[in-house]
Amino acid sequence: MGYTIAEKIIAKHVGHPVRAGELVVTSVDGVMATDTTAPLAIKAFKEMGGQKVFDPEKFALIIDHAAPSPNERIANLHKLMRDFAREQNSRLFEIGEGICHQVMVEEAYVKPGDIFIGADSHTPTYGALNAFACGVGSTDLAATMMTGKIWLKVPQTIRVICNGKLQEGVTAKDLILFLVGKITVSGATYKAIEFTGEAFEGLSLSSRMTIANMSSEMGAKAGIVNPTGLELDYPFEPIMADADAEYIKTYEFDVSGLEPQVSAPESPDNVHNISGYEGTKIDYAFIGTCCNGRLEDIDIAAKILKGRKIHPNVRMVIAPASKSVLLDAMKNGSMETLINAGASLITSGCGPCVGTHQGVPADGEVVISAANRNFRGRMGNPNSNIYLGAPSSVAAAALEGKIVNPKKYLV
Repeated sequence: MGYTIAEKIIAKHVGHPVRAGELVVTSVDGVMATDTTAPLAIKAFKEMGGQKVFDPEKFALIIDHAAPSPNERIANLHKLMRDFAREQNSRLFEIGEGICHQVMVEEAYVKPGDIFIGADSHTPTYGALNAFACGVGSTDLAATMMTGKIWLKVPQTIRVICNGKLQEGVTAKDLILFLVGKITVSGATYKAIEFTGEAFEGLSLSSRMTIANMSSEMGAKAGIVNPTGLELDYPFEPIMADADAEYIKTYEFDVSGLEPQVSAPESPDNVHNISGYEGTKIDYAFIGTCCNGRLEDIDIAAKILKGRKIHPNVRMVIAPASKSVLLDAMKNGSMETLINAGASLITSGCGPCVGTHQGVPADGEVVISAANRNFRGRMGNPNSNIYLGAPSSVAAAALEGKIVNPKKYLV
């Protein structure tokens, strides 16, 4: 019996073959925490007697969830992080440098075949790079900061096969929303997911990050996109599953006829063809987050809004995934197009997505967001209603003031 990608990556790190269900202690290739989790991790690190992190070059802190700080309390937490980073001679990504998962990829903190641990639930994003990456709590992270190791239960793997090519005007976000709807928010709890098939092979790294990112919305421990077709700026040795690998479950879909998707309140798995919600009036359109704030997301929104104005009853907020993304969008004109259309630009970060800072909707308002979660209260107000869609769907809705199929602007 062969091995899955997750089993192979873990085996490489522990030095012997492993099977799903085994408990292992493994070395890690990188560790990160954000301003929501780092303060607790630093506190636990010191309470455990920690003096030095295991490797300053493999440890990073990111200020991205409430940036710039909205109040004195959070400003002091940010100071704690800055002081600790200086003490440890490790990297701290400052306000505006970007969202944790974006900058970890941009700065090559994580690479194919790595095991990466982050104190954030969307750490599986790095599975786009053919890595095994999972989120942990602050206390587990503190122990890993000290030792460079973590215990894991080797997860069983679900295989998701998507045959066919996506239609023009249908994006990776539509594909992953469709899959979340099919597998549900608890359908992959503590499982690894392997995404494989023709539909994934032509995707960019950014689109693969969207896919892996939302494996978290199925409860997955890790989500790994088959590396076939993956293009990086450096050579790498792809890790592939064996033909006779053992899977706990296999899903297979033909997605060649897939339409744009929308996730309706109040759960990411409440997914439907966008046609079922066309005409739903919106108040607020948001593009950003670790799921869909990258350059290709901003570019597709700009394509729809070029030479046009957003609806007068709608406000649109853009939070680029990183400073690098912002600069690229300025250079190619996409950001100018969006601002001229009426969008507002805010600091690169996670604030509107989690409702910790900036962009909180009012009571009764309807939001369409390119984020990954729409649970009640997710954006900071339990009295608002959040729909999830692709950046193209968000831009089209901002233009018309209602949810519409964006394909007419793209084909």
